[in-house]
Amino acid sequence: MTSHLDRITVDPGVCHGKPTIRRMRITVQTLLELLASGMTFDEVLADYAVLEREDILAALEFAAAQASGQYCVSFSS
Repeated sequence: MTSHLDRITVDPGVCHGKPTIRRMRITVQTLLELLASGMTFDEVLADYAVLEREDILAALEFAAAQASGQYCVSFSS
């Protein structure tokens, strides 16, 4: 399985240090909430043109890692 966690970044200057997608102002939490509300990948990608399918997969992988007690992200300075 290919990991997409390199797409998840934490930067204190972006979204108050919450995990985001590729240093953009789209948080992992936002993506997970959209998916939990019933939106499909295609609907999310249509609403957020800057996102790629791998970004959504990264958010899901991050959530799975968090649920198992892991925390793996790239910290930016």
